[in-house]
Amino acid sequence: MEPGKASGQPSDRTPGRIESQLLKGVLEYCVLALMRDEAKYGVQLLRELEETGALATGQGTVYPLLSRLRREELVITTWRESTSGPPRRYYELSEAGHAALARFTAVWPGFRHAVDRVVIPGKGLGAHKEGRHREDQDR
Repeated sequence: MEPGKASGQPSDRTPGRIESQLLKGVLEYCVLALMRDEAKYGVQLLRELEETGALATGQGTVYPLLSRLRREELVITTWRESTSGPPRRYYELSEAGHAALARFTAVWPGFRHAVDRVVIPGKGLGAHKEGRHREDQDR
């Protein structure tokens, strides 16, 4: 039986599944980071995520995330007039949002490095151990 089929879930080989799982893990903090220096409105955030390529997502993901960030008091919102239509809701980091982003920013490099060591051939734990093993044999 193929992995994931018993539960009705798509397997990891389903196109886009890996990218989707990675995005779920980091999108919240990427959105917070986009608001680090200035308030942004929803469509502006969507466009900036789209520009990255790998972080592109839709309104059905970003707006519920923004609502949750607001409920958790990581962002505050203000309504501003728009020259091209109705007023827009702008989102900006609260003190708690800045603190959450700072924690993520502190943890991310070590986490990324650990994942790289495991998944990238020649950079990983196995390569390091092989190198030590060869050194022991040379003695």
